[in-house]
Amino acid sequence: MAVAAERLREGRAVDRLAEHLPKLVLAPTFVITIVFVYGFILWTTVLSFTKSRFMPVLQFDGLRAYERLWANSNWWTALENLAIFSILYIGLATIIGLLLAILLDQKIRGEGVLRTIYLYPMALSFIVTGTAWKWLLNPGIGIQKVVRDWGFESFTFDWIVQPDMAVYCIVLAAIWQSSGFVMAMFLAGLRGVDGEIVKAAQIDGASTFKIYWRIIIPLMRPVFLSAFVILSHLAIKSYDLIVALTDGGPGTSTWLPAIFMYKMTFTRNEVALGAASAVMMLMTVAAIMVPYLYSELRQAGKSGHG
Repeated sequence: MAVAAERLREGRAVDRLAEHLPKLVLAPTFVITIVFVYGFILWTTVLSFTKSRFMPVLQFDGLRAYERLWANSNWWTALENLAIFSILYIGLATIIGLLLAILLDQKIRGEGVLRTIYLYPMALSFIVTGTAWKWLLNPGIGIQKVVRDWGFESFTFDWIVQPDMAVYCIVLAAIWQSSGFVMAMFLAGLRGVDGEIVKAAQIDGASTFKIYWRIIIPLMRPVFLSAFVILSHLAIKSYDLIVALTDGGPGTSTWLPAIFMYKMTFTRNEVALGAASAVMMLMTVAAIMVPYLYSELRQAGKSGHG
């Protein structure tokens, strides 16, 4: 009886350990996330209401930093550039990704090779992408020089040094890197479409174009929404690609909010102003993410009840 009782106690101890082991394993990650993500978000928000300049100081200054932010011409430049960048980046990356996905959905030869080629840019860091495109767009060593060496002396492609065109260089690099990822999302959605619906449309004599335009693409609205949310998030927090490609120049012509935040906080001794811009960025991301997450949770709840 004593041996049986001892084994029973050991079994219960093992069961308790197995029950709490996942929590113990995840606890360090949870603590780190709370401190270094949400803790810093809270700290940044607090700083945005202070008189912090060179160093953080806890002297309350109300909404003064936000007033200065919205009166700063560089902030408006960053917002204008963000609007241009976001519209072109999200729109073109979505269209190109969808077209590439439709192409691969035709079961063409070498699909695996093409998929790898399209996805490869996403495996690179934005720093590498920015550096590579900086070389390509440099008038002295890049595309312009190569084409002129071929004999086309009048060819000009110097967007990267033109203040009114430099932002489009960022758009080109960002689309090149992200289109393959968007393609993968759409391809997964296309492969998930019920084949019986497509067969029925083919029997009715519908062309391939009409099948995609009127049947398949409308069924992929959730994929469009997911792509929009992800690309919007990437656009709003874009920093490393811009630093590597233009460093915000010429002048402030390629400043985006993340560049503005860094410059104000770490190079111009305006900690409170930089914190205020970071909070505005956070609010913008939240305005996109919260409705999306609410919609997803609501849909999951309906599916669960169903």
